[in-house]
Amino acid sequence: MKLKTWYKKSHNTWKKVLQYTYIRNIFFAVIIAGIFFAACYQHIAAETYDIEKYTIAPETIRSPITVENTKETDRRIREVVQSVEEHYDVSLDIADEQLGYVQEIFEAIEEIESSNTEDSEVELNTVEEKINHLNNIIHQDLVVSIENSTFKELFQASKDERILAKELLTTALNDLYHTGIKADEVDSAINTVKQRLSFSTLDDTFVENLSPIVEFSVEANSFFSADKTNEAQKRARDSVEPVMIRAGEVIVEDGQLITTDIYDQLDLTGLLNEEGNIFPIFGLALLVILMALIIVLELQQNKQVTIPLLTVLVILSAVAVGMMKLVSLYVTPINPVYFVTPIAVISMLITMLTNRRLALVMAVLYGLVGSVIFNSNIPGLLNMEAGTFLIFSQFASTYFLSMVRDKSSVIYSGLWTAVVNIGTVCLFLLLSYEKYSWNDYLIFSGYGLLSAVLATVLTIGMLPFFETGLGILSDSRLLSLSSPNQPLLRKLLVEAPGTYHHSIMVANLSEAACESIGANGLLARVAAYYHDLGKTKRPHYFIENQMGKKNPHDYLDPYQSAEIILEHPKDSADLLKQEKMPQEIVDVALQHHGTSLLKYFYYKAKETHTLVYEEDFRYEGPRPKTKEAAIVSLCDSVEAAVRSLENPEQEKIEEIVSSIFYERINDGQLNESSLTLSELDTVKSVICETLKGIYHSRIQYPSEDKKMKEA
Repeated sequence: MKLKTWYKKSHNTWKKVLQYTYIRNIFFAVIIAGIFFAACYQHIAAETYDIEKYTIAPETIRSPITVENTKETDRRIREVVQSVEEHYDVSLDIADEQLGYVQEIFEAIEEIESSNTEDSEVELNTVEEKINHLNNIIHQDLVVSIENSTFKELFQASKDERILAKELLTTALNDLYHTGIKADEVDSAINTVKQRLSFSTLDDTFVENLSPIVEFSVEANSFFSADKTNEAQKRARDSVEPVMIRAGEVIVEDGQLITTDIYDQLDLTGLLNEEGNIFPIFGLALLVILMALIIVLELQQNKQVTIPLLTVLVILSAVAVGMMKLVSLYVTPINPVYFVTPIAVISMLITMLTNRRLALVMAVLYGLVGSVIFNSNIPGLLNMEAGTFLIFSQFASTYFLSMVRDKSSVIYSGLWTAVVNIGTVCLFLLLSYEKYSWNDYLIFSGYGLLSAVLATVLTIGMLPFFETGLGILSDSRLLSLSSPNQPLLRKLLVEAPGTYHHSIMVANLSEAACESIGANGLLARVAAYYHDLGKTKRPHYFIENQMGKKNPHDYLDPYQSAEIILEHPKDSADLLKQEKMPQEIVDVALQHHGTSLLKYFYYKAKETHTLVYEEDFRYEGPRPKTKEAAIVSLCDSVEAAVRSLENPEQEKIEEIVSSIFYERINDGQLNESSLTLSELDTVKSVICETLKGIYHSRIQYPSEDKKMKEA
């Protein structure tokens, strides 16, 4: 119980303390500065050791930086290159030529057999005559290489045997040639063909006599290719990932022997025989103090920043340094991956949730922090290339985001951020003394493009969490709620069309009035859309929805009518709460009538009742607490009153607007809204001008009958 009491007291104390703007700003600035210090500490102070080879490690030692172990990388490259097999070129021309010879033999024999008929001019009666004729028509290489006994065997075989032999030979040879026959594989290929022939239904003697054709037709067609082998070795070298010693990776465990390999790694990471220096820590502390001072001064200038928005600033600062820390694990001297950092998401979110100026100030601070985080853990070094890129990326996203206010602004800003990112990357490459290839330009520009794409996607994805989780009402959320496709607005249009059109008119008036005095016109417009949502519970009890039907109030007691009418602000608030609408919109719906008097039914009740209390005919309230709520309240009454005029002339409009303003001021309905008399005069003037534009006089066109008479 005591603990609970102590917690409540301390919580209330902190709440009171944070109500003081200056103390609150210092408190949050210190938190952000602490995040910056924690993120940068590892990159400016690295512990060193005095260790010899073959001794025992005094403790577990981790690498302070990310660096490539070039010796191990080279060893792996050698192993991979040595494991690459030789590559060969397969000549299909040789295959076509040898297969052509085989087909030539069988086709020539079939032609001789088919032409040896009674109608033929040349009669070949004996096998010898056929062989002699065959030797005259086939290629001489075949005549020289293959003896006549083989041809004789083919002539003596049946046609079906020759067809089968031809098919088996060409199929076997085709398979071997397309696979490739190396010079030392010719004999093996010949045996393979012979085996396939022997496994067929052909006679063994016939198969044996085909051996000379097989031996002639098999020839090497796969030859060593130095170019392909070198290319394969190059691909193997390129496939080897550099062996990296990552920041935070354990180099040696406590009690482990310091071998030559471990010693080289300690030396490579700069952990040997270097004197530690605490001055970088003091330098970092001074840097974050200056940053905290800048944040405090900026927050003091920004009066609209609330505790939820400051909480968002802390969260986004943690996310920003977290992203940079994560990316820094993969940065190498030859691979500036920090171009991938989607830092623009932070500036876009700050712009959308707070304002552009604060986003620009924080962009510079995040850039400075990034220059420390990406300094390759070298104390005293600021990576100005990384810092400049981060600042330019954030400035671009903030500037182009501020030019439009709808959801597409994020994509628009992302596109221009990509352009600026790519331009900045190319700028650094052109300024460098090193010569970069076009491939380098494409890769590093791709980093900048990826950074912008990630920032755009993350902004769209993260914005609803901040808006919903912390109850922050941004312009993008308001624009989303103003869409006619919103379920509640469609409900209002379908169930209470008169109220819907009344709300549209009130929204137009409220936005113009709010913007004239520097209030949030968009909030007033959206709140006006929803302020009478409660009328959907009993739409026909409100005159704008009766559409010429009988008024149900004619059959009710004034007290009953008043009870129905007086409930609609509360009904509106309840419906909005059920749909989890922003609290600012709920407040406007609840406050838009304040505690004003429902005059019509009040005076009607006095006609039929002797004792009537004014309190029974007043809205429950509360009174408008903000300028936006007060202006919506005024515009609501003004629009309804002017719409009821049969002939809304300019003088009558000014008269009725003035009377409503005077009545609300005298009734104390605007006392809690912080509206000044000067602002009220401005609001009244804008409302009158807007209404005059809506209800301006129109030209009376003559009717057709009148035209006919005049003619």
